[in-house]
Amino acid sequence: MTLLQAKDITVMAGGERLLDPVSLTLPAGRAVTVLGESGSGKSLLAQAILGTLPRGLAAAGALTLGETRLDPARPQGSRALWGRQIAVLPQEPWLALDPLMRAAPQVAEVHGLVAGAAAPDRLAHQDLAALGLAGAGQKYPWQLSGGMAQRLAFAAARAGGAPITVADEPTKGLDSDRRDDVLALLRRGLEQGGGLLTITHDLALAAGLGGEILVMQGGTVVERGPAAQLLAAPQHPYTRALIAADPARWPRPAPSGTGATTPVLCAEGFSVERDGRRLFAPLDFTLAPGRILGVAGPSGCGKSSLGNALLGLVPHRGWLWRDPEVPKLGLQKLWQDPPAAFPARLTLGQGLDDLLRLHRIDRDRVAPLLDRLNLAPDLLARRPAAVSGGELQRIALLRALLLEPRFLFADEPTSRLDPVTQALTIRLMVEVARERGMAMVIVSHDRALLDAISDRVIRLEPA
Repeated sequence: MTLLQAKDITVMAGGERLLDPVSLTLPAGRAVTVLGESGSGKSLLAQAILGTLPRGLAAAGALTLGETRLDPARPQGSRALWGRQIAVLPQEPWLALDPLMRAAPQVAEVHGLVAGAAAPDRLAHQDLAALGLAGAGQKYPWQLSGGMAQRLAFAAARAGGAPITVADEPTKGLDSDRRDDVLALLRRGLEQGGGLLTITHDLALAAGLGGEILVMQGGTVVERGPAAQLLAAPQHPYTRALIAADPARWPRPAPSGTGATTPVLCAEGFSVERDGRRLFAPLDFTLAPGRILGVAGPSGCGKSSLGNALLGLVPHRGWLWRDPEVPKLGLQKLWQDPPAAFPARLTLGQGLDDLLRLHRIDRDRVAPLLDRLNLAPDLLARRPAAVSGGELQRIALLRALLLEPRFLFADEPTSRLDPVTQALTIRLMVEVARERGMAMVIVSHDRALLDAISDRVIRLEPA
C-alpha cells in the first residue's frame, strides 16, 4: 500500500525556482531518506509536502496521502491531516516545544486531543521512559539538554499515531547510544506499517533505515537508489564527497603547539552542580593558546554546563584560573541551538551591523569571513527563520570570530551541518585556533570528530 506519493514537487520564490521537480513514493513499511548539504533543498521538499513553506515561497506539483489528493499550491488543505495522518519531527525542538508547559503534559496533550487516547498521562510517561526521559516528565523544555529536548519533541510528534512521519534531522545532537534508540523507534514504526520520510546529515542513520536514498545538491536530485547500494558504490561526485566527509574518514591530527607558556585557563577538581547534585566527576586540565579540548558524554551529563562554567556563566566547584589578560569579550560561545541566539524579528545583517557598530569592528572583515565559511552575502538580508540551520550556525561562527576570541566554547557547533559543510567548517575553526592562538573547548556527540581534531578528549562521567 502506498501511503504518500509526490509528483513533480517544485518550490518557487517569485520567478526563481528553488527546487527542481522531485517525485517520490512512500510505501507502507518503507523509508525514503534525503541527504544533501545545507541549502540544497531538502527541507524545502519536506515543507512543500507538509504545506509549511515560509511566506513568499510557493509549491507546485501533485500530492496524494492515502486516498486524499492534495494541491501543494494550496497548503491549507493539508492542515486537517497534521498529527493524524502525517506527523513531523522538527529540526529545532526549542521552537516546537511550549516553554511554559512541562514535558509529560506536552506529550499527553497529543495523546488526548489528537489520538483520543483514554489514558494520555500514562501513555506519555511510557513514551518518555522509552526514550530515557523517565525523570524529566515534570521539567520544562528549557531545563533539558539539547539532546533531551530533541527526544521530547520526538515523543510529542509520534503520540498522535500518524502512519506517515516526516523527520527533519531526528538524531541531531544525540550521542551514539541515543541515536541507536531513535533509529530503533523509527524502524519500529516501519515494522508496524508506517512510512518515513527523513531529512538527515547522519549517514549511519540513513544506512540503518534502508529503503531509498535521494541525494540533493542545489535544489536538484543528483542521485537516488537503494540505501545499501548507493552508500556502498556512489556514482555522482557529490555523493562520493558526502560519504568521504564522514569524520571517521578524516586523518588524525599531528601534535601541535604555539610555543606559548601562559595557559588561557587551568582547572583542578573542577565540576558543576545542579539542584545540589554534582553533574560529573571532578576534572583537571590546562588549556594553552591554540590548543583544542574535546568533550564527549551522553545527553544531560553536563557538557554544556561545563562550558558555561568555564565562561563564568554558571557557578562551579573546584579551582578555575583564567588568564587575567584576556578581556571579557575574548571569551565567546557558539550556542548549540543558534535560533535561540539570534533576534527573530531582525535580519541577520541588521544584527551584524549592531555588533560592528557597538564594538567598532571594521566592516571590511565581514566579506572574507563570509567567503571562508562558504556563505552567500545575500543571506544577511534574511531573518533567522528564512535560512537553513547549517547556514545559521555558520553565521553564528562568523559573529564570534569577528570579536577575535582568545577562548571559544563551541557547543555542538556542527550538529546542523551536512558532512561536507561540517568538514569545511571544522577545518576553518581548527585553522583559526592554530593561527590566532585561540584556545577552544568543543562539545560533540561524535567521538570520531573529536578524535580527528582535538589535542585531548575527555569524556564526562556521572559523579
